[in-house]
Amino acid sequence: MDIEHNVQELQQCIAGACERAGHSPDEVTLVAVTKAIEVPAIVAAFNAGIRNFGENRVQEAKPKIEQLEGLRADLTWHMVGHLQTNKAKTAVDIFDIIHSVDSLRLAETLSRHSQKKLPVLIEVNVSAEATKGGFGLPEVDEAIRQIGRLPNIEIEGLMTIAPWVSDAEEVRPVFRQLRQLRDALGLRHLSMGMTDDFEVAIEEGATLVRIGRAIFGERRVV
Repeated sequence: MDIEHNVQELQQCIAGACERAGHSPDEVTLVAVTKAIEVPAIVAAFNAGIRNFGENRVQEAKPKIEQLEGLRADLTWHMVGHLQTNKAKTAVDIFDIIHSVDSLRLAETLSRHSQKKLPVLIEVNVSAEATKGGFGLPEVDEAIRQIGRLPNIEIEGLMTIAPWVSDAEEVRPVFRQLRQLRDALGLRHLSMGMTDDFEVAIEEGATLVRIGRAIFGERRVV
């Protein structure tokens, strides 16, 4: 697996999607998702220029982040998976930003444990899938209002996980709805798009794309 080559190809694809949408590539942050990826591969991605890394599970992320403490000043760690409230205290200690705030209770717990303003994204279940977490579209305004009052929470944007489809064009309306909602709320970030659909997500306004397989190849089963 040539991680450096994969990163270069990915950056070219990101630049192409930005050009089609009339955006600057500087407006899009590539978050390398390292679920089930070992530390040497993360270091290889760092050497290829990646500075933002995402993890899905606190218990898996903690030892990796500790092993990479020497690079900590140069890295931004993103929590991109479902976060249980009983893991919130640890998450606050090890992550720089939480993408997946999906309940008021979780936001309250994060605020209580954080010693400073914690950047978060509000997870939105745009497609109303029963198997996915996040606030429904009609719930977002009230969620923003309540979470925005918490003392140690800084809402920076919205996040969604699009339905899996064989043709990425089918999820364009999902990304477009989230962008329209973000714009209406006056927020900065949109975390949307993964390996199979990130180009469409960027064309629709994504500022953070969460990509694992296109960098590291297929993950081992965990």
